[in-house]
Amino acid sequence: MASLAIIFGIVVGIPLIWYALTYNGLVAKRNQCRNAFSSIDVNLAKRHDLIPNIVAAVKGYMAHERETLERLTALRSEARSLPPDSPARFAAEGGIADGLAHITMRAEAYPDLKASENFLHLQRLLAEVEEQISAARRAFNAAVMDLNNSIEMFPSSLVANSMNLKRQEPFEALASSRTNVTVQL
Repeated sequence: MASLAIIFGIVVGIPLIWYALTYNGLVAKRNQCRNAFSSIDVNLAKRHDLIPNIVAAVKGYMAHERETLERLTALRSEARSLPPDSPARFAAEGGIADGLAHITMRAEAYPDLKASENFLHLQRLLAEVEEQISAARRAFNAAVMDLNNSIEMFPSSLVANSMNLKRQEPFEALASSRTNVTVQL
């Protein structure tokens, strides 16, 4: 009688324990996929928030620079068209000197606020965000592969079917996103 109870316990208990462990493993893998996708989503939101703010900051400085350079160019053209000893030419040259002094003063006061530095900074930040997205995609795809293997391989596929788990698709870049990104400023 005791041996019958042991056999019954083995026949019923081991499959129940196996089922519970497999079920919990599949739930953990499904949650890992959700968490990994959440990382992608967070990084995409970061990119969406970051790019317009950085571009606006760079544009703001470039607008200042462009305005000053356009004013300097106009004053230079005006100065060249005027007679060399005319008061208007002196005024134009004074405007050029003031513009150059303003640019020099800005560069000395804020050496990091140079357009080339802003471009480099923008490029570094964009590359960093893209690397974070790429890393999150790799983590997600690894989690998806692990879950898909468990869903498709026997005997865990039996539990996956009872849980109604379906194969997940990896996160692949769209064909349009495989081309270089052009940021227009």
